[in-house]
Order: sequence, then structure tokens, then C-alpha cells
Amino acid sequence: MKVGGGTHRAAAMQSRVAVDRGRAGGRLAILLVGAVALGSGVRARAGNLFGSQPVPDWVKTAAQQKLPEFHGNPKAVVLLEETTYTVDQKGQAVEHVRRVVKILRPQGRDYGYPWVSYDKDSKVLSLHVWSIDAAGHEYTMKDNEIVDLGAPGGSGELYSDDRAKAADPPGRDPGGIIAYEYEKRERPYLAETNWGFQDDLPRIQQSFTLALPPGYTYTTTWARHAKVDGIDLENHSYRWEMNNESAIDLDHVPMAPGEGSQAARMTVHYAGPGLMEPQDGTWQGIGEWYEGLERGRVESAPDIAAKAAELTAGKTDFFDKAEAIGEFVQQKIRYVAIKMGVGGYQPHAAEDIYRGRYGDCKDKATLLSAMLSSVGIHSALLMVDVERGVIDPDAPSIWGDHMIAAIEIPNGYESAKLHSVVTAKTGRRYLIFDPTWDMTPFGQLEDNLQGSYGVLMEGKDSQIIELPVMDPKLNTIRRSGKFELSADGTLKGSVTDLRFGDLAETRRQVFSSEGEKKQTEYMNRVIAQDFTGASMTGLKVENVDALNKDLTTTFDLQASHFASFTGPLLMVRPRVLGSYGLDVDRKPRHVEIDLEQTMQGTDEYDIELPQGYVVDELPDPVKIDVGFASYVSSTELHGRVLHYSRTYTVRQVTVPATKYEAVQQLAAAIAADEDSQAILKRGN
Repeated sequence: MKVGGGTHRAAAMQSRVAVDRGRAGGRLAILLVGAVALGSGVRARAGNLFGSQPVPDWVKTAAQQKLPEFHGNPKAVVLLEETTYTVDQKGQAVEHVRRVVKILRPQGRDYGYPWVSYDKDSKVLSLHVWSIDAAGHEYTMKDNEIVDLGAPGGSGELYSDDRAKAADPPGRDPGGIIAYEYEKRERPYLAETNWGFQDDLPRIQQSFTLALPPGYTYTTTWARHAKVDGIDLENHSYRWEMNNESAIDLDHVPMAPGEGSQAARMTVHYAGPGLMEPQDGTWQGIGEWYEGLERGRVESAPDIAAKAAELTAGKTDFFDKAEAIGEFVQQKIRYVAIKMGVGGYQPHAAEDIYRGRYGDCKDKATLLSAMLSSVGIHSALLMVDVERGVIDPDAPSIWGDHMIAAIEIPNGYESAKLHSVVTAKTGRRYLIFDPTWDMTPFGQLEDNLQGSYGVLMEGKDSQIIELPVMDPKLNTIRRSGKFELSADGTLKGSVTDLRFGDLAETRRQVFSSEGEKKQTEYMNRVIAQDFTGASMTGLKVENVDALNKDLTTTFDLQASHFASFTGPLLMVRPRVLGSYGLDVDRKPRHVEIDLEQTMQGTDEYDIELPQGYVVDELPDPVKIDVGFASYVSSTELHGRVLHYSRTYTVRQVTVPATKYEAVQQLAAAIAADEDSQAILKRGN
């Protein structure tokens, strides 16, 4: 997994998933774009029916097997997937794969695109594609019907040498069978290969065979699966089978974790006399390997040292100096990725990054390290994954897709500004910071990385570390409003909205990058979630670019028919605007619950009652604390003013499935409170 592309969080905000997802043999983005390109007419022609290379027996055998009953309603099923990974005496490898997929539903057609990714350091030696449509007609694709696709640029990606061989065979309809076989020569940068044997499709038959030359040894680690011993096939070959593997079906699971955090895989590390970079299958070994890649590239230079000195002039405090340099790299070094071969892992030289004022995630972390070192602050690179839970602490591997920084905190130093702090096994403390993401204040960590794991690249002291979870008070919404309610049910007043941390990032993006029209449209959509027939005037936003200050939004609001009549009674909702509702269902829960982020939200609303009305009934107060979260609210009458207040606090980012009943109780309490009504009646 390369760590150089697809980690710019501006793109990740759209999908919450990084662009660079090579775990299934290539980039998902290539498949999607390829589907569009191929759909324009590159198809197997009718003349290929029963072509010169008939459908192999292994395809027909797989196609004829009886399917078991599936849990859920899968879009397609993998009938067969056989992978053989052959290593030669020099440590280079050839991967041979056979795969047969059956389309079960119209939505499964996208699983019928055979494709094989490669780059400048690998080569697709062969690719053969066959299909059998639902009527039993057999097709063989010709070589000139297999296309070569370049990688689409992700956000901030200037160039990538990622490519793919791909095809669009006939028969990609329900009941159709799509099969392909390929060989690809690999040049492993590290003596590691990964077998992902679980994804969003059920798998009937699958196997992985490792073939090593004499004198080579191997070890395996397993993520989210118990260790399975390989079958010794003699001649230094070993085989693993994982048959009837269920799919990871999260399509209709509320508050679902990422698929990558659930998928099981086996990682193989091998060693032998022909390897330049042997791997011992430990986190320390991975760190030592990466130390060789970054050697000489993290060093400072005169111009870098001069800029660091300028930024820290007059500053003596550790945090103040680190913050000045961190914010410079975060805000002034553009995210631009250029990936070729090992460049997907290896950073550019710090001096080149500084002079060009651009780089990808590992480049920005490298420049940050060089600048900090010039003012006497040590830091290290930290490999993570933008999807929480993907990196398994018990399965050492280079599986992450993003690089951030771990800044060493001086011995005995304390500050109230230190929030994203971890302590390594060496006893050293580190401040964890992502210089790529430009919407998180220095000293904190964006929500999708919290509670996950990262690989601290510190040479012999390299290790896996658990990333911290932020205090809820560092990620806040504080809303307040003063309103007047008219006897006809119209509500008028002013609103102040203060946001800090990740809860401010969407608005910061809108108000820093969009025009006035788009900004107004965005706020109108926000208001429309709580009102019908509402209008907003006097919109004002402050501290858009000041990440260490509250993003402050104020506006005036008028909403007709806010209160409704039931006979002589007037019904009014004390919770004027804003919702903390949770999406839950009543089904049994089998996967952990993703609460996304720790946070604290508070609301304070005052509604002056119309003349001639008094309160007949108020909603009951709410108080619920389920450990990982709490919610309290109250509605009181202060003279002629209806006062509503509430506080919602989330203390954890991930909750085990066994706590789902508590999540349901919390969701019900919040929903009931947000919909509750105060009843007014005519009086003196």
C-alpha cells in the first residue's frame, strides 16, 4: 500500500475514504473510471463467441457449482479465486491469479470488470478474459479488446505511474459469469505480500500459494482472523485455503465502521540470501526498512534552517516553536502528489519540498521534521491509515495509506495546549500532528485518525502506537438564540453559532473557498433542516482561517408557522434548531458502532411568549448517561420567557456491538426531546 497518494483529506471529506486503495490489487478509482471508459464501446464482439481460446475447464467447473444460501442479498459472488505468489532467488516475485465471479443482481455488474494494476516497477505478463452469459453463451476476449488505463488524478495528485489492464466482457448481467487469469511480475520494495481474503462479496473457493526458492523462510501475521498454518506442498511451497468466506455487508448498517476495519487478511514476510531488504515481520523491522528509504531526505539545509529560525524568532516555549513550524507546513506547503515506483513510499528530499513549496503527505511530514530539527526539536514519521481500524496492531505490515508526524516532547515539559499526546514504549512522549490536513488546529488530531493505530518510524525503536482520542471539549458546537413568538405562530430572533475543532471544518471549507452565493445556499440548507418557510438575514462569519479560535456564525431568523394551533392551544418546540439525532435500527448488531468523533454540543434558547398566552404544560427534563455518551436537557419558564438548554457529550469514537442497546436508548431519548412541545394556552 503506497502512502503517497489519496491522503489529502479535502478529497477524503467527500467519501471518508482515501483515493489510494490498492489493497485488492489496484486502485478503486481506476476501476470506476475504467468502467466508464470501457462502456463507450470496447466490448467483445459476437465473432468471439466460442473463440479460438475456449473457456477453460476450471472456469466451467466453478460456474457449475451449487451456491449456498447467503446472508443478506449480495450483488455478486466470487466462485473461485486462486493466487500463487512465486519468489525467485533475487527476491523478485510473480503473482498468478485465477478469478471467477457470478453476477447475482443488476447492481453487481460493476464486479464484472476484470482489471490488473501495475506501475513502472511491475509488469502485467499476461491477461486472459472469458465470460458465460445467463443463457450459457461462452465468450473469449481478444488481446486487442483489453485496454490500458492510466490512473485518474486524485485531489492534489499531479502525476502517478499507476496503470491498469482492464476489460469489459459481455455477459455482465444477472446470472452471468466473468472469469480472468493473469500473471504479473512484482518488484517488492519490502519482502512482504498481503492476501486479502474477505471483502464485500461472499467467496466460495479461494486459496493462496506461496512458492519460495531454496534457503528462504517466511512468517505470517493475521489481521482480524485466527492464525492458520499453511499446507506444506513440498519444494518450498505452501498453501492456505479460506473457503465459504462471508461478505462484509455494511450497506444498510447504521453507524457502520469502515469495511477496511472489518476485512481479514494474511500478511507474509519472507527472508533469504538474495534479498537486499530482508523483513523479520515485526513493526521494528518495518521501521528499520523505512529508515533506509528516508535516510538523507529528512536532513535540514541552510534555507530550511533560515525559515525555521524566522518562524520561531522570539519564541522559547517548545509548543510555540513547534506550532509556528507546524502551521507553516500545514498552511503554506501545497498538497501535490507525484508518484513513481518506490516514490509511493519514499519521500522527496526536504530541501526540494521546501523550494517547490509542495509535496504529498510523507513529503510534508518530512519537511516538518527537517524544519523542527533545525531548531532542536526531534520528530519522526508516523504511518497511519485514513480509515480508522484498518491497521491491526497484531499484524505488522506496510498496509497504511497516509503519513503524519510524531513530534517528540521534551522531558518534563507540560502544557495545557498538549492534547494529541502518546507515550512510546521507550518512555518518550510525542505530539501527534497531521501537517496534510489544514482544518485541524495544531496540537490536535482529526477525528478519523483518533482511536486507531500508527507505525512510529524510529529505526530500532520503531513500534506500533495507539493514537489518542481527543477530549470532547476540544470539538464543540455552542448554539444560542433569543427569539420572540407571535400569537400567529411566527418566530423571530437572532442566532449565534460557535464551532471549534472538526465540527467546524465543513463551515470553514465553505466560507474559505466558496463565493457568497454558495455560502448563503449552504446556510439556507442548514436552516431548512429545522424549519419550513424560514428566512435568514444578516449573515456574518468570523475566524474562518483562525483554527485556534471559535468559528463564529451569527444571523437573524424569521420562521412563519413555527408554533402550531391545536384548538385553543398553541404548540411550540423549545429546541429551536440543531439536531444530535442518531441513526439506529432494531436489528441485531454484529459489528462495532462508529460514533465518528468525540464532541460536546450545547444549546441555549430563549423564546419570549406572545401576549395573552401562558404555559399550560412543559416537556419533562431529560438526563441519560450511557458511559460513552450523555444527554441532558431542560425546559423552564423564566417570567414570560421559555428557556431551553441541553448538553450532548460523546466520549468515545468506537463502541462495541454489545453496547447497541444503549445507543438505541440514547437515540430514543434525543429524538423524543428534540420533538417535544411546550403547550401554551390563553390566559391573563
